Amino acid sequence: MTIGEVADHFGLPTHVLRHWESVGLLCPARVTGGRRRYTRDDLFRVASILRAKQAGLPLPDIRAFLAAGDPAARKDVLRRNHGALQARMAALRSALDLLEAGLNCSHEDISTCPNYRTHLAELVEVGGRP
Repeated sequence: MTIGEVADHFGLPTHVLRHWESVGLLCPARVTGGRRRYTRDDLFRVASILRAKQAGLPLPDIRAFLAAGDPAARKDVLRRNHGALQARMAALRSALDLLEAGLNCSHEDISTCPNYRTHLAELVEVGGRP
C-alpha cells in the first residue's frame, strides 16, 4: 500500500506516518523513486502504534516496545505504563460519576445540590476538612 492508502485506512494525515518513520517507529520498504510501500506487517505495526498511543504510551516507549527483541523487555515497557493508564482511567471514572450525578440530580440548583457537592468534596477539602 502507498502512504496515502495507509493514511486513509487508519484516518491519519500522511505527515504522521512520515513522523513515525523519522523517529524510528516505522520502516516501510522503498520502491522506484523512493516511494514508500507498506506491507501487511507494516499495517499491524501502525495499528500497534495507534493502540499504544490510545493507552497513553509516549513515542519513545512505543519505539522501545516495538524494537525489543526480548519478550521480557516488551513486558517491562507495558508494566511501566500500566499504572499511569490505571490512574487516568480512575480520573475519568470520577469525572463520569460527577457528570452523571449532575444529570441525575433533581435538586433545583445543581451547584448547591448535596449529592453533587459530595462528588466534589475531595477537591474542596483543605487540611482534612471540607
